[in-house]
Amino acid sequence: MARVRRAQPYRESGNIICRPAYALSVALFWDRLVGAQGAPPGWAIGASAVVAVAIVASPRLWRLARIVITIAHEGGHAAASLLSGRRLDGIRLHADTSGETVSRGRHSGPGIVVTALAGYVTPPLLGAGAAALLAAHRVTLLLSLFLLLLVGTLLMVRNWYGMLAVLLTGGSLFAVSWLASPALRAGFAYGVVWFLLFGGLRPVAELARTRTRGMRLPPGRRLAAGRAGTGASDADQLAALTRVPGGLWVALFALVAVGALVLGARLLVPWPVHLPTPGALNGK
Repeated sequence: MARVRRAQPYRESGNIICRPAYALSVALFWDRLVGAQGAPPGWAIGASAVVAVAIVASPRLWRLARIVITIAHEGGHAAASLLSGRRLDGIRLHADTSGETVSRGRHSGPGIVVTALAGYVTPPLLGAGAAALLAAHRVTLLLSLFLLLLVGTLLMVRNWYGMLAVLLTGGSLFAVSWLASPALRAGFAYGVVWFLLFGGLRPVAELARTRTRGMRLPPGRRLAAGRAGTGASDADQLAALTRVPGGLWVALFALVAVGALVLGARLLVPWPVHLPTPGALNGK
C-alpha cells in the first residue's frame, strides 16, 4: 500500500497559517468588495428617488440630513486646496449644518480659485460619479469608497461636532455595507446617490435666493443680515478673486448641479424601457 505524506501547514514566526484558507478569505473579501451585485427592481430605484426628494423638500428632514451635503461640500474645498498645492489647516462643521475650510497659500491665482469653486460642485459631481458605479452594479465598492472618503475627511476635521457628524455618517455606511442584506444595501446605495444629486441642487437654490434678497436690502442692512455684499459666500469670494460677477458663479453652480442630476438619473434609471411590440400583442 502506498503511503501518502500529509502536507505540513505553513509556519512563520511560530504561528501556523493555513494558506489555502487565508487565500480563500482574501478572495471572498475581494469578490464581495469589487464584484458586481444585482440591481434592485425598477420600483425600488423609483422609491429611493422619491424618498430622497422628500428629504430634500422637507424643511425638517433637510435640517437633519443636510450635514451630509456639508461634509461633501467642505471635503471638496479641502481636496481642491491640497491638489492645488495649498496648505490645509482643517475643516470645521457646525450644528447649524454650516461649515468652513481653512487653507493657507497665495491670496490670488488658480489655486485659491479652484479651492473656492470646488465646494458647491462636489456633492452633485460625487453623485454623478457614484451613479456610474451603480450602473456597473458595484454597490459594495461604492459604499466602501464613500467610507474611505469619510475617513480622509475625519482626519481633516478640527472640531468635536464635526468629528461626531463624520463618525455617525461613516458608522451608518459601514453597518449597511458589511452587515445589511444585499437588497437593503443596494436600496440604501441608490438612496444615498439620489440624495447627493437632489441635495446638491438645493444649496445652490438657497444661495441664489439669499443673494437676491440681500441685494434688495440697503447696504447697511446687508451687513447686519450677513447676506450678499459681505463676501462670505463662495460665489462672492470667487467674484472678488476673478472680477466675474457672483451671479455668474451661482449660474455655473446651478448648471453643474442640474447637469449632474440629469446624467445621474440617466445612469440610475434602467434604460431602455422595453415596451411590448405589436407582434407580442398579437401573440406572435
